Amino acid sequence: MKIFFDSSAFAKRYIEETGSDLVEELCFNATDLALSILCMPEILSAMNRRLREKSISRKEYEIAKSRLLEEIEDIALVNLTPTVIQKSIVLLEKHTLRTLDALHIACATEWQPDLFVSSDQRQIQAAKQSGLSIQLI
Repeated sequence: MKIFFDSSAFAKRYIEETGSDLVEELCFNATDLALSILCMPEILSAMNRRLREKSISRKEYEIAKSRLLEEIEDIALVNLTPTVIQKSIVLLEKHTLRTLDALHIACATEWQPDLFVSSDQRQIQAAKQSGLSIQLI
């Protein structure tokens, strides 16, 4: 199964929280994984925020970052192309979405996954209305 993860869901692979077990299961069972090129900086931003808030230690941050950098080598990264940008504009005009959420959906529709996974309810609804099979984590 081809699975595209939004940053909000894929981050659960590196920071233990509700839904982390399901993300691990989906990753284990996937034949192909894809992320937007934006996913890595978004996840590192979230981990840095947790580090500043002291909800994770420096050691936990370094381990998670190292694991992300290692695993990203085996994951398809979908770039921001003119087609993706145009799709994101259409999404922003049709749905109440943040810019990066629209870009993730646009990247997913470009890659054509069997499943789109996110932790954001609004993004999930827009992805579903865009023809993607969805999984809310």
